Amino acid sequence: MKKLAIGLLFCPLLGIAQVNKSTINQWDKKTKRVEIIRDQWGVPHIYGKKDADCVFGLMYAQSEDDFYRIESNYIDVLGRRAEVEGAASFYADLYKKLVYDADAAKEDYTKAPAWLKELLDAWADGMNYFLYKNTHIKPKLLTHFEPWFPLMWTDGSIGSINTAGFTARDVEGFYREQKEVAYQPPVPIDEIHDGSNGFAFTPSKTTSGNAILYINPHTTFYFRPEVHMISEEGLNAYGAVTWGQFFVYQGFNDFCGWMHTSGYTDVADSYYLDVKNENGKYFYKYEGAWKPVIEKEITVRFKNSNGFETKTIKTYASHHGPVMGIRQGKWIAIKSNNRDMNGLIQSWKRTKVQSFDEFKAVMDLRANTSNNTVYADKAGNIAYYHGNYVPVRDTAYDWTKPVDGSIKATEWKGLHDIASTVHYINPANGWIQNCNSTPFTATGKNSLSPSFFPSYMKTDVENFRGINAVAILEKSGKLSLDDVIHQVGYNTYLPAFEYLVPGIIKHYKEVSGSGTQYAHLKEVIDSLYGWNYHSSVNSVATNVAIEFAQSLQSPISRLKGNMIEKYQQFANEFPAEKTVILLDSVVKLIEKRNGTWKTTWGSVNRFQRINNSVENVFDDQQPSIPVAFAAATWGSLPSYVSRYNENGSKRYGYSGNSFVAAIEFGEKIIAKTVLSGGVSGNPASKHFNDQASLFANGQFKLINFYKEDVLKNVERKYQPGKK
Repeated sequence: MKKLAIGLLFCPLLGIAQVNKSTINQWDKKTKRVEIIRDQWGVPHIYGKKDADCVFGLMYAQSEDDFYRIESNYIDVLGRRAEVEGAASFYADLYKKLVYDADAAKEDYTKAPAWLKELLDAWADGMNYFLYKNTHIKPKLLTHFEPWFPLMWTDGSIGSINTAGFTARDVEGFYREQKEVAYQPPVPIDEIHDGSNGFAFTPSKTTSGNAILYINPHTTFYFRPEVHMISEEGLNAYGAVTWGQFFVYQGFNDFCGWMHTSGYTDVADSYYLDVKNENGKYFYKYEGAWKPVIEKEITVRFKNSNGFETKTIKTYASHHGPVMGIRQGKWIAIKSNNRDMNGLIQSWKRTKVQSFDEFKAVMDLRANTSNNTVYADKAGNIAYYHGNYVPVRDTAYDWTKPVDGSIKATEWKGLHDIASTVHYINPANGWIQNCNSTPFTATGKNSLSPSFFPSYMKTDVENFRGINAVAILEKSGKLSLDDVIHQVGYNTYLPAFEYLVPGIIKHYKEVSGSGTQYAHLKEVIDSLYGWNYHSSVNSVATNVAIEFAQSLQSPISRLKGNMIEKYQQFANEFPAEKTVILLDSVVKLIEKRNGTWKTTWGSVNRFQRINNSVENVFDDQQPSIPVAFAAATWGSLPSYVSRYNENGSKRYGYSGNSFVAAIEFGEKIIAKTVLSGGVSGNPASKHFNDQASLFANGQFKLINFYKEDVLKNVERKYQPGKK
């Protein structure tokens, strides 16, 4: 048997990790320095003497709530999904192994500063101790966790890979057949169903005279749980943590708060390579000379009918990075930064800052490759940073396309300092918004001009959520914490239909004048005409409009321009007859599903939590809750993305608002949150679905931040591994 770095013995015949007595003794000592208090909502408040104690306790608590989500995230990032799913995931794993370098992560662990290594050890110990104490949990693959695992990506946003638009399909085409895969342009960001909203308000804009931060990530439901970490070394962070990570990703401490919205600043580039083969060896041209292509063998293990088998692929790279595909007959190498120890350092240090200057110093690490940051603090400061890790490039080139990899002129020239990126600090208007939209409307009329910045910093376009947020905020007065939640964050206006509905009505009038073929649609048109463009559970027009808009997505996608421009074209240029035929088919489909087109949005748009750890599907026969909200696609700030159950008559939410928080930074922190469903992934737990009604109705709970409040609402108090 092979001895592991974390003091475990692994038995391949049993498929389990066996623990030696010395390791058990070390774990037992750690548990005595940790206390977990579960409050009335099941939220774990982790108290420890040291930061590492909190990490140990947090990972134990996370494992209690949903071990399988943690395991799934690491199976994915380690490029081992084919070991669970079979050969169909082979090239997806190869893609991950090209992007995430496990050997580099192991090397980073050995050279990590002592404080970080202590946290990483505590991270692995917390989950390995959980598996030791809970033998009824049967991992799908990972029976032990190594302390270098969290060093496998840059900024803690699991799944945020930057590869300049190249995908696992490209990798498969190249490494299986050296074949070019038909190029599929990335989906425009204003057509993506989800995203995130972040709002910040200065004291001049609030009724209390305190800064307020609104945290509203849009993800698949149950993507992050709600946690609280408190140590005697100054840690006091509350918020959402991605399953398997040990820092609060979006949240606040007793001084400040931070919200990340996904950003689309260019942080990864593709390079054409001029390649030749000499005697079986590949070379690529650079500055007039031929350099040997870097070769690396990558082995992928996959499940088959007899157990497992492995296959080794010889992969290639230039000094830019790995070869990921072919375009126009040429190899393409990708330059990116998807794995960086500084990203983890930045994510941890952010949770402990106690002044705006400290926060800015953390931002200066410039290792966050995928996020924008919205900030507010107790001193009354608010700020917005559009991106963080931004390479300096020659603006003579179009970086949205592959560039010439044979010349030095296309090399990155270091990173932009924060001062030269798009950012705002304490704007005069008193508020900041970002909804994965252009940074040049972040403060409304007071926003910066894009003319001051290079093109690769302004790839984010405006979307309907951004338009909606600016319109709401520019006409709002001073706001309370509840106003921020209900008047702004949960405003149900759908600005996309300002274009679509008038277009439908206009086209119907053009067609209906020539006969009575579509006279039966007049009542439908009248309902749309009287609609105020707010989604609501009792609205028939909401249901008709959204069904129509979804049916329109395929033809409208072929129009030119961004989504807003496409909707304008629909209203002005789309064939009237085609519009009415489409509307008629939508009405008939609603009638087929529900018996009448006069079906309210809330009767079909539902919330139902199912057990995602096993094969389970939404069920019209099981209880569900009506939801008023709609998808971010239409500009809804409270995003709720739903789809129809197969062979059913109802649509169920699966993505959008997940963990949402509003925080007021006064003399004492006041914070309200809501979580999709509940904090536990265990259907047998009362915290599996205890927030469902709150979530579906946009109601928030007052959180327990101070110890005295936690103690007033204790549900369970224990040490890891103890009853």
